[in-house]
Amino acid sequence: MTTPQHDNYINGQWVAGDKYSPNVNPSNTADVLGLYTQASAEQLDQAVQAARAAFPAWSVSGIQARADALDKIGNEILARREELGTLLAREEGKTRPEGIGEAARAGNIFKFFAGECLRLAGETLASVRPGIGIEVTREPLGVIGLITPWNFPIAIPAWKVAPALAYGNCVVLKPADLVPGCAWALADIISRSGIPAGVFNLVMGRGSVVGDALVNHAGIDAISFTGSQSVGGRIAQQCAANLKKVQLEMGGKNPQVVLDDADLGQAVELCVQSAFFSTGQRCTASSRLIVTEGIYPKFIEAMQARMAALKVGDALQAGIDIGPVSSQSQLAQDADYVSIGQQEGGTLLMGGERLSRDADGFYMAPALFTDTTMDMRINREEVFGPVASIIRVKDYEAALAVANDTPFGLSAGIATTSLKYATHFKRHSQAGMVMVNLPTAGVDYHVPFGGRKGSSYGPREQGRYAQEFFTTVKTAYTLA
Repeated sequence: MTTPQHDNYINGQWVAGDKYSPNVNPSNTADVLGLYTQASAEQLDQAVQAARAAFPAWSVSGIQARADALDKIGNEILARREELGTLLAREEGKTRPEGIGEAARAGNIFKFFAGECLRLAGETLASVRPGIGIEVTREPLGVIGLITPWNFPIAIPAWKVAPALAYGNCVVLKPADLVPGCAWALADIISRSGIPAGVFNLVMGRGSVVGDALVNHAGIDAISFTGSQSVGGRIAQQCAANLKKVQLEMGGKNPQVVLDDADLGQAVELCVQSAFFSTGQRCTASSRLIVTEGIYPKFIEAMQARMAALKVGDALQAGIDIGPVSSQSQLAQDADYVSIGQQEGGTLLMGGERLSRDADGFYMAPALFTDTTMDMRINREEVFGPVASIIRVKDYEAALAVANDTPFGLSAGIATTSLKYATHFKRHSQAGMVMVNLPTAGVDYHVPFGGRKGSSYGPREQGRYAQEFFTTVKTAYTLA
């Protein structure tokens, strides 16, 4: 049986590249989803030129036509969410129910921004000078380069592509080289939506080839990037040098505080979900569990019991809680951090070993450390895997101080029955998103997403706040 080949989408056409790479299932490395082309710098240039040519007409196109196109995309995604969720599980390693949920989220994002096409508002203001009227409006930026990560292979492309198109921009999307399948499927859906040629373009390939060329291309007006802090920092410098608008989401080292008064069962469940679901491969995952000393012994015992019941296996298998790590290199990185935690004096309470299953895959038992301190690397650096550590503290004040002791600031959670502490934590947590008695991972599609400090740079993503990045403000004066 011939392995299917998948091409780039440029100027309304599927365009073959010079070479193709296999898309491998991390649950079963013998399962190849397909061959996906690697774009060249020349093809990237063709995509940018196509977007630039399409921008003048698209930027002033009727808002009803835009809304109809985005709604059509959203409807097809939702109608095919089980198929797309299965594809996602095969290429990234999320469990199939998580994959279906992510696909549904992508569909809802497009439908939300279909509505936003009709809701973009401006202002009419009086001038300090008699007889002059003022209008403040928002207009599209131009051609936007979108660089997306491997851990949410359809939701993150959706929450960047949908607002970009809704507000009249043209797009060049470069998905993570590890997971091109969902982005290609999204491009296929967009190709049937009625959006004109050149408005949306997909270029697949290595970041070192396609990503760098996209960031530095003179025809790109702005870059929206989600990925590592090191790459994001470099992109920020490149964009600043070329006066490009930039939006960065770069991960987290998210704290989950558990106070003495917390409901123990609830606290354990939200900690397990925060730390280990989606194999810990979420920028909002909580890898620092900060527990006050009164509940600490019971919490440890309950965490061990809950973790012992977790089922790790093939992402497509029913009843599985946690799928594989996404790749061999990510598995090696996770194993390195387990070793580092032990070398620095942490106690590996359970997990951390590679697991064997029926098929060859990148399976790892969720790892839990105790006896850790904030000077250890496993509490300072983002592991991005199923590795969490427990930090024992005296009281709420100490827990808040430890929670904020990080160069990141994306998401933070607290488990407590105290309204006083919950209210104080919401105000004083140095994070862009705060969860009370909920997992740190898991956010709605219609509200702003983003963090502080080293987690984010630039305007927020998602919801109506997306207009802050994807539009520019114009002030017009008229003499009556």
